[in-house]
Amino acid sequence: MMSDRKAVWSALKGWLVAILVVAGATAATGSVVHAASFQPLEIVTKNGVQVFSVEMATTEEEKQTGLMYRKELPDGKGMLFDFNPEQEISMWMKNTYVSLDMIFIRADGRILRIAENTEPMSTKIISSRGPARAVLEVVAGTAQKYGIRPGDRVGHPLFGSK
Repeated sequence: MMSDRKAVWSALKGWLVAILVVAGATAATGSVVHAASFQPLEIVTKNGVQVFSVEMATTEEEKQTGLMYRKELPDGKGMLFDFNPEQEISMWMKNTYVSLDMIFIRADGRILRIAENTEPMSTKIISSRGPARAVLEVVAGTAQKYGIRPGDRVGHPLFGSK
């Protein structure tokens, strides 16, 4: 009788470990891939200088994942995608829960275009509408809140400044 209980308990522990491993693997596939580093970025507007702390998306995996699966993006934070060399850029909001402002930036650091208040979870293509070096993604409403406009200058080492 005692050995039967031990055998049952041993089998249950084995199944429990297997379930936890599968659950962990499942959670890992839906997990957020965070970019490797945070850096300061400045945007010089008519209203003054706005400073952001941005994650760099430079690898293909970081650029493909971007801000997908994140439930929030605090004001003053963002992600900077490096698409060097300057080119036509297309983005989308697939698996992105937070509405964003996408700021397309030329190689010289000037803002080319801003796609404001993008639609979460959409596969609609959002284009730079001209050659751009990078895209800065910030929480929706940021461009309006700080008066960020096309032609404003972005200060960051990617553009040979700051």
